Amino acid sequence: MRTTLLAAALAVVWQGAAVAQQAPATTSQTVSDGVVRLGFLLDMSGPYADVTGPGSAAAARMAVEDAGGKVLGAPVEVVVADHQNKPDIAAATARAWFDTGRIDAILDVAASATALAAADIAKAKNKVIVFNGPGAVRLTNEACSPVSVHWAYDTYALANSTALATVKAGGDSWFFVTADYAFGQDLERDAGAVVKANGGKVLGGVRVPLNNADFSSFLLQAQGSGAKVIGLANAGADTTNAIKQAAEFGLTQGGQKLAGLLVYISDVHSLGLKATQGMLLTEGFYWDLNDETRAWSKRYFERVGKMPNMSQAGVYSTVMHYLKAVQKAGTDETSAVMRAMREMPVDDFYARGGRIREDGRMIHDMYLFEVKTPEESKGPWDLYKLVATVPGEQAFQPLSASRCPLVKK
Repeated sequence: MRTTLLAAALAVVWQGAAVAQQAPATTSQTVSDGVVRLGFLLDMSGPYADVTGPGSAAAARMAVEDAGGKVLGAPVEVVVADHQNKPDIAAATARAWFDTGRIDAILDVAASATALAAADIAKAKNKVIVFNGPGAVRLTNEACSPVSVHWAYDTYALANSTALATVKAGGDSWFFVTADYAFGQDLERDAGAVVKANGGKVLGGVRVPLNNADFSSFLLQAQGSGAKVIGLANAGADTTNAIKQAAEFGLTQGGQKLAGLLVYISDVHSLGLKATQGMLLTEGFYWDLNDETRAWSKRYFERVGKMPNMSQAGVYSTVMHYLKAVQKAGTDETSAVMRAMREMPVDDFYARGGRIREDGRMIHDMYLFEVKTPEESKGPWDLYKLVATVPGEQAFQPLSASRCPLVKK
């Protein structure tokens, strides 16, 4: 089955490469092959399809259109592939894109395990790769590279904001229900460290396979632990399934509190305010923050039919920044573009005064929200109230604690 899936994915890649090789040349002498091709390795049909997938692809195309469809006189193309949440498919697709598909940069890879696999290929091929969907902090630690950037959020920022606020509110004993792969493991580790550093205790945890439908046995273990807080170190459909089933088990009615360590606005919208009211969560973006976020999100909603989340808005921001860097560098050559990306601040509706650090972390403010009650909400997407703005320098892991070999101590 695995071989069949890999063959199918490669067939799509080779077909795309053949089309690319037939593309007409342009007069541009500064852009390789006369076209700037941007790749997106997304989950188009699995547990993260709703939080990345078609919505992230739409955000990328919006950015290209808003940039005029060209840079340095060369057309810009968006190429999307479904990695099916399989690291081997992600790696094989990235390699084929760079070797024969003439992809200049990969500007998102959904999920952490697949992102880590694609990052290795980008490093070996010396090609730009940026991450908005995955959260594993190791992308800017052990797996950092001169060509990679982590844009939207990471497990350290989520834990540093949500777990800290929850402990300070009295939730000082935790049990983790964790997605058993890179992202979930990093999120549990980072949140657990915050809990312990602030006088709390971690009473236990359980690892759950990705894309799991039945959380009953895991939630029973959490319930039996007696922990005040059940930390959900997962995302996408896994998170929504866990929250729904926790409500069915009466966990919150029994006095335990759920802490969704990565909850997207689409998750809250899907679950409803009755099930999620009062939940604390951390985001890097919210559509209703200010006039700029509202204006862009309205355009996105008209195209997609739902409000964007932080990863999808981050894709738009990433594409615009990359194209501005190509324009500034006067070429799409990797080292020149990366240098320009690091030199330019990120100033858009997504981030003000953002900057790309030497470990590849894009530093920007994060936001702690509380989910509104049904009575407080004024509409289907009026879901959050802002509790605190966490400055980027406080939200993300300090360089002094970095495990990235590029960081000079």
